[in-house]
Formats: sequence, C-alpha cells, structure tokens
Amino acid sequence: MGFFSMVLSFFGFGVGLTVGIVAGYYLFVYVQSSDVDQDPKIRPLVEHETQSLERIFPEIPLWVKSPDYERIDWLNKFLALMWPYLDKAICKTAKQIADPIIAENTTKYNIDSVEFEKFTLGSLPPTFQGMKVYSTDEKELIMEPSLKWAGNPNVTIVAKAYGLKLSIQVVDLQIFASPRITLKPLVPSFPCFANIFVSLMEKPHVDFGLKLVGVDLMAVPGLYRFVQETIKKQVANMYLWPRCLQVPILDASKASNKPVGMLHVKIVSAHKLRKKDLFGKSDPYVKLKLSDDKLPSKKTTIKKSNLNPEWNEEFNFVIRDLENQQLNLNVYDWEQVGKHEKMGMNVIRLNELNPDEPKILTLDLVKSLDSIDVQNDKFRGQIVVEATYKPFKEDKLLKADSEEANVVQAPDSTPSGGGVLVVTIHEAQDLEGKHHTNPYVRLTFRGEEKKTKHIKKNRDPRWEEVHQFVCEEPPSNEKIQVDVHSKAPSIGIHSKENLGHVIISLADVVHNRRTNETYHLIDSKNGRIQIEMEWITS
Repeated sequence: MGFFSMVLSFFGFGVGLTVGIVAGYYLFVYVQSSDVDQDPKIRPLVEHETQSLERIFPEIPLWVKSPDYERIDWLNKFLALMWPYLDKAICKTAKQIADPIIAENTTKYNIDSVEFEKFTLGSLPPTFQGMKVYSTDEKELIMEPSLKWAGNPNVTIVAKAYGLKLSIQVVDLQIFASPRITLKPLVPSFPCFANIFVSLMEKPHVDFGLKLVGVDLMAVPGLYRFVQETIKKQVANMYLWPRCLQVPILDASKASNKPVGMLHVKIVSAHKLRKKDLFGKSDPYVKLKLSDDKLPSKKTTIKKSNLNPEWNEEFNFVIRDLENQQLNLNVYDWEQVGKHEKMGMNVIRLNELNPDEPKILTLDLVKSLDSIDVQNDKFRGQIVVEATYKPFKEDKLLKADSEEANVVQAPDSTPSGGGVLVVTIHEAQDLEGKHHTNPYVRLTFRGEEKKTKHIKKNRDPRWEEVHQFVCEEPPSNEKIQVDVHSKAPSIGIHSKENLGHVIISLADVVHNRRTNETYHLIDSKNGRIQIEMEWITS
C-alpha cells in the first residue's frame, strides 16, 4: 500500500500541475478583457458621483471649495526648495531664543543642564492649501493662509539633575492652523511695513508624539486627549482672534514720516552785524528753513538801518525726524533793487535740544557750514535764538477689535486747544479730463494752499503724500477744500482742467481724532478720492 500510495501521489501532482498550467494559459489568453488596448475614458468631474469624487480627491483644497481663496502653489514649491536651509535657520534661531530662558530656569530649579541633543524639523515642509487676501482703505495688508504641516521632526532634549539623565523626544508633529497675518502700517521704508500682527481665526489642531526615555507617553490612556485640549486652550487664550502676537519691524513714527513733535522758535535779536551797504547801515531779516522739509522758508520782519536788530518774533515747525533734521538760520540784508545779500548763517541741531526745556542760544554767524572754510574765522556778528522742542505724547487706546491705535497729542506749548491737522492724500479713481488727465491735488485751508505732485496720464493716481497745517485752535466749525486738477501738457494749446472738487467739514476729524474716507468728487462723473485726516491735539 505504501508503494501504490507514493505512485498515485506523484501521478496526481503531475496531472494537477499540467492541468493548472493549461487552464491558466487558456484564461490569460482567451478570457482577457477585450478593452485592454482601448484608450481610457475621460469624464468631466461633474459627471462623477460622490463616491468617485471622494476616491479621486481624498481632500478637496480650499481654493476649490471657497472661491475667495487663491492657489499659492508657487509658495509651496518655494518652501520645498528652501526647506533644507530654512530648517537649519529656524532651528538655529529657536536655540538662540531658548538658551537664555533655559539657563535662567536651570539655575532657579537646581538643574545641572538642559541641552538639545537633536533639533531638526525634518524633511517635510509645511504646505499652504490656499490664501485669502483682504483689501481695506487702511494702510495695511491682511492675509489668511490655510496651513497644514504633517512633519517628521526630531527634537530631543536631555536634562541632567541630581546625577540622573532624562531624555525627552518630540516626533511626528502635525499642525493644522488658519492664521490671520496683518502687515501694518504700510510705510515708504523697506520692508514697507512697521509691524506684523498674527492671530488664529480658529483653534489649531496640534498632534505629536512625546517619548520619555523611549516610552511613548501619548499611548497612556487619557493623557493624549488631556494634552490636546490643554494645548488648544493655551494657544487660544494667547492668539485666538481678536488676540494677536505683535512683531515690531520698524519704528512706525520714523518709517511713516509722521510728525513726532513741534519746534517753537523765537528769534530774539542779533548783535554787531557787519555792514553790507556802502552808504548807510544794513536792513537785516532772518530766514528760517527746516531741513528735509518741502515747505517754504519763514521770515522775520525787516529792520531798517540797524546792525543790532531786535525781533522777538515766534515761529512753529512740525518735526518729523528729530535725529537728522536741523533748523537753518540765514541772515540777509534786504535790498530794494537787486539780490538780497547774505550776512551770515548758522544751524540749530534738533537732537541737541532737551524735550520741553527752553534753550537760549547765542550763535556766531558764519559764511558756510564747511568747517575748513577759512572765511568762517572772520567775525560776522551773532544771533540770539530761543528754541523749545515739544514732543508729541502717545496714548494707546484699545479699539473695538482689540487692536492698538496710537492717539498722538500735541505739545503743551501749543495754544489752548491748538494742534496740527495732518492730511494724507492717498489716491483717486476714475478721473477723466476732457483733453488730458495729469492729475494733482490742491488743498486750501484758512487761506493756505498745499499741492501734491502731478502724475502724468493716469486716471487712477496714487500719491501717498502727507501735508500738515498748524492751527491755533480746533477747526471744529471749519472746512477744507480739496481740488483735483489736471496739469496742462508742456506742448499743446489746452490749459489746466478741473477734474472735480470736494469740501470736507472738519467737525468729525476734531471729534474722532482721525478719519479715513473716500469722497465722490463734485463736477466729476465717477471720480473719487481717498483722504485720511488726523487732528493732533493736546
């Protein structure tokens, strides 16, 4: 029986193998699908059912679901290429920030040392699913990216205390967040914004692995959910909108070229001036000009036939850059016919003045500011000046949206209720001239006129120019007139054209301290102009 069983087993194996090969070949050759060599059918997405779409798109990006989100694939490609370098730079910066904090706490809690054994963010960069950009009338740029990062970082911290060594490792980090990034105020100095404000529009999703001496703590029942909720709660308490993280980049007052104070100058007198006229005495007067200021010079009255004149005349100047600006004083001899002859000059450097302290200066008149000019050694007389710098005081008030706004105050030396009216001409839209459109703006307030530069052939000009008017009292019941004109071409027969105007009451500006509105121009079909005004007062 044993022999026959063995023979039958070999026979069965041989027959089975042969039949299997033949059947397999038959099924492969003769029973294959007839449409293998045909082109695949391509169907529009709208023809697919829900299940098919879910298989094709495991996760639909935001720029598909929400039309106000934009694709930023270029940014993801940029991050992918730069990530090896960004990883090292971010880790280096994080260590520099963490080292002083660690050093302070190790001493406090009697810990021998805390060091980063490994610190890398891994090889997988974060990705942006889309970005929403808001446009406002304020000097700001608001962006809301959708960030997702499923990274493979390896952060290992080793702590030594009381002869023991403890190793903590963070791995497999996942962060899903929707931050709001606001760049404001926008300023004409690189990088063109003064602050970065970061808020979270919803609670972030944070998931990570935490190993203590090689043991995964997140596997402990109940601990994972506790850590998740604690992180969400703490992050929300700090950065969930309207709370925000502010990162200062530039000094806003300097970068935006806004007024920082006022200079009160009193021209008292001059002594022993040199005679310039061949017959008779000179007729001196003083011309005052603030450096880096486009406003015209201010002048004292003319003192006839006097080499020791007394003026006792006062002037006010709006200061924008205390460190670099200076007041130029030039003494001239008035001539009824011909050019006025210069008698001497000197300067007052504003950074040498103490705030709110009047300073009487007796300055020797020189020919020029060139220190090696030998003619400066010749005595030309002296001028007596009293100068007082009054810085604006800043009070921070919390707005309704919990963001900070600066309310600037004028110096105590300004007349009771006086101050500075700051007018910013931002832009205009849909201007249209009959023969040409080379727009510029003319401001008229209390008989004083100020003009912007003209922009050639532009129906939507953008000026971003700031002008100020010093007021002895609040202009609560007054108005400012804004005229938009088109400058005539240098070659041609057409003259200047009026593109529209608007008369603005200043009551709201005085009451609210600041307005930023877009006004429809009178005598213009569709023209509009955006004007921001601030009333800086004590």
